[in-house]
Amino acid sequence: SRLFHRARQLATVFTANPGSHWFPWEGGGLGPRALCSCSEWTVKHPVCVKHPPSVKYVRCFLSELIKKHEAVHTEPLDELYEALAETLMAKESTQGHQSYLLSSGGSVTLSESTAIISHGTTGLVTWDAALYLAEWAIKNPAAFINRTVLEFGSGAGLTGLAIYKMCHPGAYIFSDPHSRVLEQLRGNVLLNGLSLEADITANLDSPRVTVAQLDWDVATVHQLSAFQPDVVIAADVLYCPEAIVSLVGVLRRLAACQEHKRAPEVYVAFTVCNPETCQLFTTELGRAGMRWEAEAHHDHKLFPYREHLEMAMLNLTL
Repeated sequence: SRLFHRARQLATVFTANPGSHWFPWEGGGLGPRALCSCSEWTVKHPVCVKHPPSVKYVRCFLSELIKKHEAVHTEPLDELYEALAETLMAKESTQGHQSYLLSSGGSVTLSESTAIISHGTTGLVTWDAALYLAEWAIKNPAAFINRTVLEFGSGAGLTGLAIYKMCHPGAYIFSDPHSRVLEQLRGNVLLNGLSLEADITANLDSPRVTVAQLDWDVATVHQLSAFQPDVVIAADVLYCPEAIVSLVGVLRRLAACQEHKRAPEVYVAFTVCNPETCQLFTTELGRAGMRWEAEAHHDHKLFPYREHLEMAMLNLTL
């Protein structure tokens, strides 16, 4: 029904915690009937009860929801005021949960920083291209089934966890250079019920999962040869010229250690914020002798991210 579709939409947006401005308040959004049951699909959603979003986010959402309710109802809804009172008394944390509902009925839940930049890095939050790449992967599972996947700049872990749960890889290697990011990443892997490879209690029938510290500037051919990936992915890693040069360099070294094996398929997703940055990336790829082609833009919208942004993904040939 239309009401169920709207409720599902609310749950998808709220659990991902993108900000109250993302909610479908206007334009045929929430009618009186939907408003009355809205809390069941948001603050009382089982995923949010188990893994609560940040206090600030819930407080902001409930304040907006109460305003919408008061605009169409004469009687106040006590449960909304009670829920808001709880958030007003709750202590704010530097961490909050964001949960992404999957088409399978499952979800990916992440503990993330509530600040865009913390501990000297932007890798403690999920960025838009990670969501875009995860959507593409879910639509194209054949690229990952039974294959070893190496992810550069895994950050909070959304893309890898979605691929693990929906695309059935043979092995998955998360990587990042920052120690605090790796600490949070390991926690998120365990939070989603996965076992890291060193865990002797791990289910041997499940895909192997590894979290590796990998600095593109210092990674050697010998270190990279241990991974032996079939597929390499990265999202939102083209944020400055230095990062682009480092990425192309590590891809060149990765190709050098694949002498007796087919070179891995490489997919790099990014938000097109600065056309000059994209041009630099393709120029550096050309200098390194790497061919590329753009993947067709997809409309497989599973996760909430800023629709006005231009997203792109390149398929590289090493």
